[in-house]
Amino acid sequence: MLGSRTRRAGALAAALWVLGSSMPARAASSLAGTFADGGDTLVSAMMMFLGNSEKVYILDKVEGNSAQVNGHPAWAAVYDIASQTATPMDVLTNTFCASGMHLPNGSFATFGGNGAIAPGGNIGSVLNQGGASAAYDATYEDFDGTKSIRILNPCSSATISADASALNANASCGWYDNPSVLSMQGHRWYSTAEALADGSIVIIGGFTNGGYINRNYPNTDPTYEGGAANPTFEFFPSRGTEPALMQFMTTTSGLNSYPHAFLMPSGKMLVQANFSTVLWDYNENVETALPDMPGKVIRVYPASGATAMLPLTPTNNYTPTVLFCGGSDMPDFAWGNYSWPFIDTWDYPASKDCQRITPEQADGTFNTDVAYEQDDDMIEGRTMGQFIILPTGKLLVVNGGVNGTAGYSTQTLTTTSYSQMPFGMSLASGPVGTPALYDPTAPAGSRWSNEGFDSSTIPRLYHSTALLLPDASVLIAGSNPNVDVNTSTVFPTTYKAEIFYPPYFSATTRPSPSGVPSTLSYGGDAFDVLIPADSYSGAANDAADNTTVAVIRPGWTTHGMNMGQRFLQLNNTYTVNSNGSITLHVAQLPPNPNLFTPGPGLVFVTVNGIPSNATWVTVGSGNIETQTTAAAAELPASVRLDGVSGTADGSSTSTSSSSGSSSGSSGTNGGSSDGGSHTGAIIGGTIAGVAALAIIAAVGGIIYARRKRARRQAALANPSYGMTAAGAAPVSTSRGVGAVAGAGAYGTGRSADFEPLAANGSTAALHHPYGYAGGAAAYRDDDGAGGNRPWLNSPVGSHASTGDFDPYGEGRMQRHT
Repeated sequence: MLGSRTRRAGALAAALWVLGSSMPARAASSLAGTFADGGDTLVSAMMMFLGNSEKVYILDKVEGNSAQVNGHPAWAAVYDIASQTATPMDVLTNTFCASGMHLPNGSFATFGGNGAIAPGGNIGSVLNQGGASAAYDATYEDFDGTKSIRILNPCSSATISADASALNANASCGWYDNPSVLSMQGHRWYSTAEALADGSIVIIGGFTNGGYINRNYPNTDPTYEGGAANPTFEFFPSRGTEPALMQFMTTTSGLNSYPHAFLMPSGKMLVQANFSTVLWDYNENVETALPDMPGKVIRVYPASGATAMLPLTPTNNYTPTVLFCGGSDMPDFAWGNYSWPFIDTWDYPASKDCQRITPEQADGTFNTDVAYEQDDDMIEGRTMGQFIILPTGKLLVVNGGVNGTAGYSTQTLTTTSYSQMPFGMSLASGPVGTPALYDPTAPAGSRWSNEGFDSSTIPRLYHSTALLLPDASVLIAGSNPNVDVNTSTVFPTTYKAEIFYPPYFSATTRPSPSGVPSTLSYGGDAFDVLIPADSYSGAANDAADNTTVAVIRPGWTTHGMNMGQRFLQLNNTYTVNSNGSITLHVAQLPPNPNLFTPGPGLVFVTVNGIPSNATWVTVGSGNIETQTTAAAAELPASVRLDGVSGTADGSSTSTSSSSGSSSGSSGTNGGSSDGGSHTGAIIGGTIAGVAALAIIAAVGGIIYARRKRARRQAALANPSYGMTAAGAAPVSTSRGVGAVAGAGAYGTGRSADFEPLAANGSTAALHHPYGYAGGAAAYRDDDGAGGNRPWLNSPVGSHASTGDFDPYGEGRMQRHT
């Protein structure tokens, strides 16, 4: 069987070489549709978000990265967009598969993670009660992160340059990470976070420890799984109530990790997992069942389909439609249990199916005839694909594979030895290197295209991420289907970032608007934006008719999701001026914070399909509170003027899917200043029942004390590592051990009944993306001797594995994530 796989991969690679050699040459000056080197992220980018117009923040799981911080491997970094360089940051607790979301003032929070981990993915040295997880590890020096709430206040380059220590854990520009002061009430791993209209956040579901999917098999306890599942939800800041049971988590038992959640205009929430869908009133904890996903295609992890809310525009009256594409239709039995899948997933084709659903109208009225609507299939099937909403209102899908699922393991039910696993620990194969573009307004049957797009040579599979940048390019990073750092396996731990340039980068002249405010409100007075004549070519009336102003939230990205990602086009009219400039009269956001919750965003002005660089803005009051709304302003009628044109060279303002370049820089109008609230104030303002001054004083003490490594070692004297939920007494860190007790349980006689389909016959090579010339070798993030990453050979890299990791080494291993 392995031989047939090898032959199939070789044949595909040969075919790809022919395809690659026959591709037309691209003009040297062109950026549109191409990938460029994005530098090194230092830690593999499992999680990523745009902190301000200058910085992207990156989180990894605890592992043996060669980059060091405060005497231990780093698993966090801040990436400077302009220089494409990263600086390590310190995080105290394990952020492995956390969730995250923005806060109204522009800060960010992450929730949960995994227990403390030792080298090789082994459980840390100081165990929690019950022994199924650890509170601390003396080698990696990480703490249990399953209940952690971490807060980051993004800082400017100037602030960080002035004081590098500001990036330390619990320092002014670093991650505030102290579960004894700030934590959730429940242990959560693979939870989902979704922001609410007042800026608070609901946190949904998760595992309590670890596993491939969230169930034992047979599934006799679908609600709690013997203590391994967390079927509840809670809020940040805490509402002072215990986490409540969410029936949907029982209904979707097993396949409900990272459930998809989208706030609707009514304030209710669309939630999708397994093949079920509900409209959820989280205030009353009432669920309204919606139609099942057609074909029972699974979109959540580990099927990991691409999902996004389509742009909210005046044309569609801000009606919320959610798009689901890809994932997997594997039969229920094949998904297995906490331990591993019950089939060889890498031979099972990912789905190319796409479905739309519109649960409500713009005014929050429930659609009584709500149903999934079949959309155009993707060009190829994808698992772990990811949607990025572009300033043009089109959706770019990147990353993923044509076969298998997310996650990693040392075996499956049918391949019982790690030595026989054809792709190392990866449960997917056939990386898809070519992005594709989806146009939601195009006629059915013509919505997908990848014409003129290059293919990346870097596999982006499990733990890959992507993010829209302020210059409207897309940052792509990560990929690490490995239990610990492994730079020589088939799909290695990846530190190399890339920049993808969408089609509008064929234009060399971009709009340069002025007058975009730094804050936006919900209703209220309109504002004017001036577009100079040298920002466009052709008739001014046509340019004005084809200009949009949109606020985009890139989101908090992990596991093929961008939590919080939204696109909202502001209503506008215009006046064409005699000198060729255009004055846009722009309305504020609609007076409904459910459409676009308070917090940071990017405003793009797009003329004839070419976006400006973004202006960094804050939407709403900047506080967690009921947002002030006002009636939408009545805009003046548009004023056209014949015979007036833009002064830009026409060839410099045209767009193409296959040629052209842009000189737009990464800089933006504003957004480089530090956040409006210091971390101590953020925490002090959000912990219920604790005086703000006392918290700020406590944070000051923590900043001083926890900078020292000795503080970490002090945890050995307190193995209970008691955490305090908001306003509560310390709680036990013990958890259910259902994942351990259920390991390997799969019933009898079922595996013989299931015959997997043939591997996906797409144009993707199994070992690397299509378009990779010849396919002679798999991608490596080093040259085999550490030449491209010199620290691999340094003494501090002793925790990193540059060869195949031995999964059967001593100790208990967290194998399935």
